Amino acid sequence: MSKLTRFTVSLDDGLLERFDEQIKKAGCPTRSKAIADLIGDALVKQEWKTGEEVAAAIIMVFDHHKRGLSTKLTHVQHNYHHLIISSQHIHLDHDNCLEVVIVRGKPEKVQELAERLKATKGVKYASLSAASTGKVL
Repeated sequence: MSKLTRFTVSLDDGLLERFDEQIKKAGCPTRSKAIADLIGDALVKQEWKTGEEVAAAIIMVFDHHKRGLSTKLTHVQHNYHHLIISSQHIHLDHDNCLEVVIVRGKPEKVQELAERLKATKGVKYASLSAASTGKVL
Protein backbone atom coordinates (compact mmCIF):
# COMPACT_ATOMS: atom_id res chain seq x y z
CA MET A 1 0.00 0.00 0.00
CA SER A 2 1.33 3.43 -0.91
CA LYS A 3 2.01 6.15 1.64
CA LEU A 4 -0.17 9.27 1.64
CA THR A 5 1.53 12.66 1.66
CA ARG A 6 -0.15 15.90 2.67
CA PHE A 7 0.73 19.08 0.82
CA THR A 8 -0.67 22.59 0.68
CA VAL A 9 -2.17 24.26 -2.37
CA SER A 10 -2.98 27.97 -2.56
CA LEU A 11 -5.86 28.95 -4.84
CA ASP A 12 -7.89 32.05 -5.59
CA ASP A 13 -11.15 31.97 -3.59
CA GLY A 14 -13.31 32.14 -6.71
CA LEU A 15 -11.44 29.29 -8.37
CA LEU A 16 -11.75 27.14 -5.25
CA GLU A 17 -15.49 27.85 -5.01
CA ARG A 18 -16.02 26.79 -8.64
CA PHE A 19 -13.88 23.69 -8.08
CA ASP A 20 -15.88 22.74 -4.97
CA GLU A 21 -19.15 23.20 -6.90
CA GLN A 22 -17.86 21.02 -9.73
CA ILE A 23 -16.69 18.18 -7.52
CA LYS A 24 -19.92 18.32 -5.50
CA LYS A 25 -21.99 17.98 -8.71
CA ALA A 26 -19.76 15.10 -9.80
CA GLY A 27 -20.29 13.37 -6.45
CA CYS A 28 -16.60 13.36 -5.64
CA PRO A 29 -16.22 12.76 -1.89
CA THR A 30 -13.22 15.04 -1.21
CA ARG A 31 -10.95 17.67 -2.70
CA SER A 32 -8.09 15.22 -2.29
CA LYS A 33 -9.83 12.63 -4.46
CA ALA A 34 -10.66 15.26 -7.09
CA ILE A 35 -7.07 16.51 -7.22
CA ALA A 36 -5.73 12.95 -7.36
CA ASP A 37 -8.06 12.29 -10.32
CA LEU A 38 -6.80 15.42 -12.11
CA ILE A 39 -3.20 14.35 -11.56
CA GLY A 40 -4.03 10.85 -12.79
CA ASP A 41 -5.61 12.28 -15.97
CA ALA A 42 -2.49 14.37 -16.60
CA LEU A 43 -0.24 11.32 -16.11
CA VAL A 44 -2.32 9.24 -18.54
CA LYS A 45 -2.14 12.01 -21.16
CA GLN A 46 1.63 12.09 -20.71
CA GLU A 47 1.80 8.29 -20.91
CA TRP A 48 0.13 8.48 -24.35
CA LYS A 49 2.83 10.92 -25.50
CA THR A 50 5.76 8.73 -24.45
CA GLY A 51 5.10 5.96 -26.96
CA GLU A 52 5.06 3.30 -24.26
CA GLU A 53 2.34 0.66 -24.06
CA VAL A 54 -1.14 2.02 -23.24
CA ALA A 55 -4.64 0.65 -22.89
CA ALA A 56 -7.89 1.96 -24.37
CA ALA A 57 -11.45 1.24 -25.37
CA ILE A 58 -12.74 1.89 -28.87
CA ILE A 59 -16.50 2.37 -28.89
CA MET A 60 -18.55 2.10 -32.08
CA VAL A 61 -22.21 2.33 -33.03
CA PHE A 62 -23.28 1.03 -36.42
CA ASP A 63 -26.24 -0.30 -38.38
CA HIS A 64 -25.76 -4.04 -38.67
CA HIS A 65 -28.09 -4.10 -41.70
CA LYS A 66 -25.54 -2.10 -43.72
CA ARG A 67 -24.37 -4.62 -46.26
CA GLY A 68 -20.89 -5.96 -45.60
CA LEU A 69 -20.18 -3.58 -42.71
CA SER A 70 -19.75 -6.26 -40.03
CA THR A 71 -17.34 -8.10 -42.31
CA LYS A 72 -15.33 -4.93 -42.96
CA LEU A 73 -15.09 -4.13 -39.25
CA THR A 74 -14.01 -7.69 -38.48
CA HIS A 75 -11.39 -7.52 -41.26
CA VAL A 76 -9.93 -4.29 -39.84
CA GLN A 77 -9.82 -5.82 -36.36
CA HIS A 78 -8.07 -8.95 -37.66
CA ASN A 79 -5.37 -6.72 -39.15
CA TYR A 80 -4.75 -5.38 -35.63
CA HIS A 81 -5.30 -8.65 -33.72
CA HIS A 82 -2.05 -8.15 -31.78
CA LEU A 83 -3.58 -5.06 -30.09
CA ILE A 84 -7.01 -6.43 -29.29
CA ILE A 85 -7.57 -7.97 -25.86
CA SER A 86 -11.34 -8.34 -26.05
CA SER A 87 -14.44 -7.08 -27.79
CA GLN A 88 -18.09 -7.04 -26.94
CA HIS A 89 -20.96 -6.70 -29.37
CA ILE A 90 -24.31 -5.48 -28.08
CA HIS A 91 -27.61 -5.27 -29.96
CA LEU A 92 -29.10 -1.89 -29.04
CA ASP A 93 -32.27 -2.31 -31.08
CA HIS A 94 -33.42 -3.94 -34.33
CA ASP A 95 -30.97 -1.88 -36.42
CA ASN A 96 -28.16 -0.59 -34.23
CA CYS A 97 -25.26 -2.33 -32.58
CA LEU A 98 -22.71 -1.10 -30.07
CA GLU A 99 -19.28 -2.66 -30.13
CA VAL A 100 -16.54 -2.05 -27.58
CA VAL A 101 -13.03 -3.12 -28.49
CA ILE A 102 -10.50 -3.23 -25.64
CA VAL A 103 -6.92 -2.74 -26.80
CA ARG A 104 -3.37 -2.55 -25.49
CA GLY A 105 -0.31 -1.43 -27.42
CA LYS A 106 1.73 1.51 -28.68
CA PRO A 107 -0.34 4.72 -28.73
CA GLU A 108 0.19 5.40 -32.42
CA LYS A 109 -1.02 1.89 -33.37
CA VAL A 110 -4.04 2.11 -31.04
CA GLN A 111 -4.97 5.47 -32.59
CA GLU A 112 -4.43 4.06 -36.07
CA LEU A 113 -6.85 1.20 -35.36
CA ALA A 114 -9.44 3.59 -33.91
CA GLU A 115 -9.18 5.84 -36.96
CA ARG A 116 -9.51 2.90 -39.37
CA LEU A 117 -12.64 1.67 -37.60
CA LYS A 118 -14.13 5.17 -37.43
CA ALA A 119 -13.43 5.77 -41.13
CA THR A 120 -15.25 2.60 -42.17
CA LYS A 121 -18.29 3.61 -44.19
CA GLY A 122 -21.45 2.87 -42.22
CA VAL A 123 -20.03 3.45 -38.74
CA LYS A 124 -22.38 6.01 -37.19
CA TYR A 125 -20.20 6.85 -34.20
CA ALA A 126 -16.77 5.88 -32.96
CA SER A 127 -14.57 7.19 -30.18
CA LEU A 128 -11.33 6.28 -28.51
CA SER A 129 -11.29 6.34 -24.73
CA ALA A 130 -7.64 6.59 -23.72
CA ALA A 131 -6.65 4.73 -20.57
CA SER A 132 -3.53 3.52 -18.85
CA THR A 133 -1.92 0.17 -18.26
CA GLY A 134 -1.66 1.39 -14.65
CA LYS A 135 2.13 1.14 -14.54
CA VAL A 136 2.68 4.90 -14.23
CA LEU A 137 -0.17 5.61 -11.83
